[in-house]
Amino acid sequence: MEIQAAVTDAKGAPFAVQTVEVDELRPEEVLVKVAAAGICHTDLIVRDQWYPVPLPAVLGHEGAGVVERVGANVAKVAAGDRVGMSFDSCGACPKCTTGRPMYCDDFFARNFGATRPDGTTALSRGDQSIHSHFFGQSSFATYAVATERNVVKLPEDVPLEVAAPFGCGIQTGAGAILNVMRPPAGASVAVFGTGTVGMAAIMAAAVIGATTIIGVDLNPARLQLAHELGATHTVHAGEQDPVEQIKAITGLGAEFAIESSGVASVLRQAVDASAPTGVTGIIGAPAIGTEVSLDINELLIFGRSVRGIVEGDSVPDIFIPRLIELWRQGRFPVDRLMRNYDFDNLDEAAHDAEAGRVIKAVMRM
Repeated sequence: MEIQAAVTDAKGAPFAVQTVEVDELRPEEVLVKVAAAGICHTDLIVRDQWYPVPLPAVLGHEGAGVVERVGANVAKVAAGDRVGMSFDSCGACPKCTTGRPMYCDDFFARNFGATRPDGTTALSRGDQSIHSHFFGQSSFATYAVATERNVVKLPEDVPLEVAAPFGCGIQTGAGAILNVMRPPAGASVAVFGTGTVGMAAIMAAAVIGATTIIGVDLNPARLQLAHELGATHTVHAGEQDPVEQIKAITGLGAEFAIESSGVASVLRQAVDASAPTGVTGIIGAPAIGTEVSLDINELLIFGRSVRGIVEGDSVPDIFIPRLIELWRQGRFPVDRLMRNYDFDNLDEAAHDAEAGRVIKAVMRM
């Protein structure tokens, strides 16, 4: 079967829409006719090879669409179902079987290996194999081969272009607050970086009842939107010292801090701006091998902690429908972050995202 897919041929190469062939489905696989796919920071850093994903590959990991057909062993969805696609996991390791698939023992291979577990790919271009199964989907395409584990059934009334980014960026930011931090009502939260992930964290903090919510960024337009979406305070990091400003606002520092920019120096600021016994969650992804320097005694003496957060500690089948219900109620207006682009303009959308002209670019197939 021939489809259109945006192939990334080499490090830093543009997303080029080409005709490729799709392999036959395996018993556990699901063929999805993609309606929309969000562009995530991870797609861009993989294109630039910050993470060692093999190329040429079809990227994209925030897809949504309609099931075209399913493999012989698939029972969760059927042809005609509307689905979103999220991260993949094995379902059999200790983390998966105890409800923590985001820390699956095989997470990196299944999401960044860009092949099936047996090393094969589902896509080809003539005699050349094209790496597929990026995050179990490779959804920068008109059709995606997903797995039963990483598709989530969607309600009929939710636009697919709105639902698509829930599969990664939105559930990551919201889950960091709602699943991991769980600040009590009245708590203080500082969010470093107000892209999709940071904005989702700010909206989730407002939903859960945090009363001091501080957005930190360099982009004035994003800071204004952060204020409109729930931030009680904003800090322009190019004009003010975020650590000093957060302590001035909160007294001793933020009880909970989120670092979503992927910049090591910003992580240091987030930790330094946290209160005694405060928790800093790392979400932003820098290049493999990036290190950060922290004052050990500032952690030890004041009981501060730092932890990594993958996909918002979310079980997508449970968490994404809950977030969609909040969106339906008008309490989680993530569609305000989104701008739609035609699929042929994927490279333009990627550049707009990198330049900060758009928060969440969504491709419509």
